[in-house]
Amino acid sequence: MSLFDLPLQTSLSYLQKLAEQSLSLWDVPEDARVRLINVSENTTYLVEASQGYQAILRIHRENYHTLRAIESELAWLEALGREKVIKTPGYFLGRNGRAIQLGNTDGLNNARFMVLFRFVDGDAPDESVDMVYGFQELGAIAARCHDHAISWVKPTHFERLTWDADAVFGPAATWGNWRDAPLVDRDIAEVLEEVEETVCARLAAFGKAPERFNLIHADMRLANLLVGQEGTRLIDFDDCGHGWFLYDFAASISFIEDDPRIPTFKAAWVRGYRSVRGLSAEDEAEIETFIMFRRMALLAWIGSHIQAPEPQQMAPNFASITAQIGKLYLKRHQKC
Repeated sequence: MSLFDLPLQTSLSYLQKLAEQSLSLWDVPEDARVRLINVSENTTYLVEASQGYQAILRIHRENYHTLRAIESELAWLEALGREKVIKTPGYFLGRNGRAIQLGNTDGLNNARFMVLFRFVDGDAPDESVDMVYGFQELGAIAARCHDHAISWVKPTHFERLTWDADAVFGPAATWGNWRDAPLVDRDIAEVLEEVEETVCARLAAFGKAPERFNLIHADMRLANLLVGQEGTRLIDFDDCGHGWFLYDFAASISFIEDDPRIPTFKAAWVRGYRSVRGLSAEDEAEIETFIMFRRMALLAWIGSHIQAPEPQQMAPNFASITAQIGKLYLKRHQKC
């Protein structure tokens, strides 16, 4: 049973109970308590106890990642930290010595995978003020991750999602069909059909050479950067998978693609990226295609996650603004 197969509050009540009952799987203080802090693909809880103990419990959405896929995420996260590519959050092993635990409770048909991460102290960059420096730092972090992805020898049976055209537009799209999103009327659909065709043609022409398409974070937003006394850390690798490197910039501006500051943010990201790794003018010129690609994926995500608070909040205008962005994109990027 998925989080979205039941009314949200009903699902959350079951998952809260699961979170509370599952703390005994790890060596946490006896007075530890859990508090819900985020609902998206997964449900995430802050674990707190006396003497300042804090940790982050992630309960995975059913049928989204396999056990092997979560193991693969943790393997990359650990490699990035061990090889000093970037600072990443660590995780706790359970009492049974395993990083990934399995738990169930009354009301849920099936058990859920769970991971307990170390708490990362810090704050996300303030998105209400000048964000240029934050995007420049994101670009440099992305470049270091991309260089590592090319050279890293992945573990046997490494498994992660793939973020390509088929994953967004195919018959079994990861986040569903954008046509099913709220308020996608005939006029909007007509524009976005042409956008899809154009994006797919340009992505096919761009190709999947390993220096362009490899392992990516896939959700590298400022909200997933935490700046603290120990430096800047990148968190939330849950969507990491195989995709185009430039998708990491597109993901960094998720939900604000129509912001007039985007050209400035893009320039800062590219500047940071080039301080670490080369980026050709040809690749830079294709960034707008990846912005449009990600925006279409998010439209589908809103439709398939409409019970969650964030999609509900954005749904009234998301399709119409996507069409507006799409019209501008089509004027600048004709079909290949």
